Amino acid sequence: MLLIWEKGEGTIREYHEMSEEPQMPYTTFASIMKNLQRKNYLKMRRVGTTYLCKPKIKEVDYKSYFMSGFIRNYFQNSYKEMVSFFAKKEKLSANDLEDILKIIEKQK
Repeated sequence: MLLIWEKGEGTIREYHEMSEEPQMPYTTFASIMKNLQRKNYLKMRRVGTTYLCKPKIKEVDYKSYFMSGFIRNYFQNSYKEMVSFFAKKEKLSANDLEDILKIIEKQK
């Protein structure tokens, strides 16, 4: 989806060419694109012998949906549990936590 949001509308081949090395086989990539369409993340329309694709969901909406499920499934629906986990694993420093608190305070 990152490639799709970055480029906007394009063909499966164009997205495939943008993907990181080593590139997966084109048929595998095309299958992933079809799955994204099936899940309603991607809109595809046939143009000649190819498909034009574009995102059907905004990046911010997808991130919100994904993170809500992630927090619910892995951290008992608790953002506090998630932050605590990353702090314990030393993925968040005290400075990072202070920055997060400042962001939260600005939102109020």
